[in-house]
Amino acid sequence: MKQVLIVRGKVVVEQVPEPQVMPNNVLVQVKYSCISTGTELNSVKAGGVPLWQQAIRQPQNVKKIFHQISSNGLGRTYSKISGNLASGSPAGYSAAGVVIEVGDGIKGIQIGDRVACAGAQCAYHAEIICVPKNLVVRIPVKLDDKVASTVTLGSIALQGVRRAQPTIGEVFVVIGLGVLGQLVTQLLKANGCRVIGMDLDQERIDLAVSLGMDKGLCPHVGDNYERVSKLTDGYGVDGVIVTAATSSSEVISTAFNMCRKKGRVVLVGDVGLNINRSDIYQKEIDFFISTSYGPGRYDRDYEEYGLDYPIAYVRWTENRNMGEYLRLIADSKLNVKSLITKTYPIEQAHEAYADLKGASFNPLLVLLSYSQKLQRNKCVLNPRTIGTTKNKIRLAIIGAGEFAKGMHLPNIKTLSNDFHIQSIVSRSGSNAKAVMDQFKANYATTDYFQVLNDKDVEAVLISTRHTLHAKMVLQALKAGKHVLVEKPLAINSVELNEIVKFYNNSGAGLPLLLTGFNRRFSPYAIRIKEVVEGRTNPMIINYRMNAGYIPLDHWVHGSEGAGRNIGEACHIYDLFTYLTNSRVIKVSAHSINPKGSYYSSTDNFVATMSFDDGSIATLTYTALGNKAHPKEQLEIYVDGHVLSMTDYQQLDMVGIDTKGLKSRKQEKGQFEELKEFSSGIKKGEWPIPLWQQIQAMEMAFVVDKEING
Repeated sequence: MKQVLIVRGKVVVEQVPEPQVMPNNVLVQVKYSCISTGTELNSVKAGGVPLWQQAIRQPQNVKKIFHQISSNGLGRTYSKISGNLASGSPAGYSAAGVVIEVGDGIKGIQIGDRVACAGAQCAYHAEIICVPKNLVVRIPVKLDDKVASTVTLGSIALQGVRRAQPTIGEVFVVIGLGVLGQLVTQLLKANGCRVIGMDLDQERIDLAVSLGMDKGLCPHVGDNYERVSKLTDGYGVDGVIVTAATSSSEVISTAFNMCRKKGRVVLVGDVGLNINRSDIYQKEIDFFISTSYGPGRYDRDYEEYGLDYPIAYVRWTENRNMGEYLRLIADSKLNVKSLITKTYPIEQAHEAYADLKGASFNPLLVLLSYSQKLQRNKCVLNPRTIGTTKNKIRLAIIGAGEFAKGMHLPNIKTLSNDFHIQSIVSRSGSNAKAVMDQFKANYATTDYFQVLNDKDVEAVLISTRHTLHAKMVLQALKAGKHVLVEKPLAINSVELNEIVKFYNNSGAGLPLLLTGFNRRFSPYAIRIKEVVEGRTNPMIINYRMNAGYIPLDHWVHGSEGAGRNIGEACHIYDLFTYLTNSRVIKVSAHSINPKGSYYSSTDNFVATMSFDDGSIATLTYTALGNKAHPKEQLEIYVDGHVLSMTDYQQLDMVGIDTKGLKSRKQEKGQFEELKEFSSGIKKGEWPIPLWQQIQAMEMAFVVDKEING
């Protein structure tokens, strides 16, 4: 399918795989999408800014990059940044079309429904989009798709008016008569208000007046404070809604000074916010921020997982604002057709953006149109693919997220004598294609089953959200593919038992399974193992993970991640198993009970394991610490020796007549893990015995039960 992307400040139309329908989502074939002449043009401009200038503007990101270089090395960090720049970013956040598929959990929306869609994370300029149910509304029968495609902008304007709480007879000023200002003006009129509009462009003022605005003022013509005062019998206006975009703080000062005592100002646009106390104090002005389309915006549970707010407690949500905006147009309360300047076919998207940037006038609404004769395809082939893959393992990457792009793919590229990347699978078609191009895969797809049915794919590397791991592992194993899956192998005992059952009930010659417990493949872990191999006594192992704080609404804490114990601490349970080479006989865990709700007990705990060789291991896992302290520290006490490892960068050994290890960057074993995977497939030898992979997860499940009560 065709999709518009912003790549290094340029607008391009790419052929990318169409998206898969997800649970609580619908698949929509787009008829029209609306270009935001403000937001999107700013994105194009920002994309063309050199990296060094972006660094000056966002110094916090420079710190992140230096941290990544320290942890992962310059090569991997450069590869990740280059890949992100090359892949670009999808454009668009407002569209209308027809539902062609519905995902699990969808009620009230059917195939064939005409719908309007919102969301910068989904409502792209693309022939097919996958949209969560709370960002989709049906289009009224008598409303055309062109107008409905403006639903996002209309909802933003409507939310701004709701924040102002206008009442019949009040007087409002609208500063900035772009598309949002035009819509806000009409919405205020529909609420029975008198409206004064301000803009630098006289044509926009004239248009707003023709659509019902009472009075238009041009800031550079006359004394506007005096004119507003006369229009309000000397009191000042009841409220001001700012829809302008400028870095100057003069606009917000103007808004405050035009208000009467106890008036209110609502900010919808993007302006400077250096507020003078004197502008607001004596009049006791109320100042409100309007957040995009309304309640639900930036709430992952609402937007992505479909959790609605009860109407009795939140009357107007994003979704309800979208529906009400379309109803107002259908009932002839708003005139949106007059704001549409021009429509371009998607193939001419570059020309559309170029015309917007170079226009001698200021267009308001520009649309893209889409042919309805669409050949659906979840796969895009790479014309520059490498021909020969003899003696190489043909590998498919399932889930091309940040970790895969920053760690696995650069390592696989280095191991080009061992692997050839046959396919890239990603939920985002544009991301799949960009990664395919960067790492020279044969094809990109959004369809996992295409990989499973591809006889040329010998192995898969699964790097998706945790909740998908076990299901995908089983599907791949049953399809005869070798599997390297990022930890965790499963998120509960039921899933884990299904994998065990597969191996118990099947015959010989089964595919290899390797869970991404990379710590055991680190040069540090291997050296420690060599030292303790000949011990005569059990070990006491203390591992401390200063894991760092992750907000509790992050996906790793939710159903997709299953928590940090299952999602990350399982690494350490495997390391304990590796070092002892023993069966665990007892697991116990204790967590703290934090005051307040900032910290969680589930990522602040101490777990203790006893093994049948007599060794005892403890893990202290905490989000209470400070990032300036090392993240991971290991101490082992055995036979009069002490081994101490810090962050996989330094190993010190006391009581042993041998040197430790030290490296400039962290060596956590991800590269060595891939080498072992390749070797295991070729030799038929498992890098980690199945029982050890199962044991690490079972230990995690016991700990999880203990710390969750």
